[in-house]
Amino acid sequence: MASSKKRDNEGSAGDPKRSSGERSETERSEGAPAESTPQLPSPPDPEVPEKARRRRYTAEYKLRILQEADALREAGEIGALLRREGLYSSHLITWRRQRDEGALSGLKPKKRGRKAKEQNPLARRLAEIERENRRLKKRLEKAEIIIEFQKKVADVLGIPLKDEESDESE
Repeated sequence: MASSKKRDNEGSAGDPKRSSGERSETERSEGAPAESTPQLPSPPDPEVPEKARRRRYTAEYKLRILQEADALREAGEIGALLRREGLYSSHLITWRRQRDEGALSGLKPKKRGRKAKEQNPLARRLAEIERENRRLKKRLEKAEIIIEFQKKVADVLGIPLKDEESDESE
């Protein structure tokens, strides 16, 4: 028996010698956990998501929770329901108010954000006309540049232009 203890303490040829009570970090991380040590659950991930996500509940879910809450009569049962579902008492208050407004339609989530402004149909037409006006002005500027260039080329080459008199009168 003494020789078997000696072998356990010595280990293999490459392992360092240690007393019977010592353990190395590599042994703990390499092998399976000891049978006497219970397996502990891993801790939750401490990372916070980049952007928090808002929880959304369907109208059917809200109605089901309200029916369950209304059926409970004993003290503490509503609290247990809320803990089980991960809800707050303010959810029940809000959902009851919405239900009283109009069954499932009142329980549907409201659209968040700014309300859409009503646009005047004439304002859209005005914007279209202004865009077209700007486009036509740019085309006119290009055409005038081309005409000026043609006049200068005709003048350099000595070609007489017939419409010079009609342009100057305008």
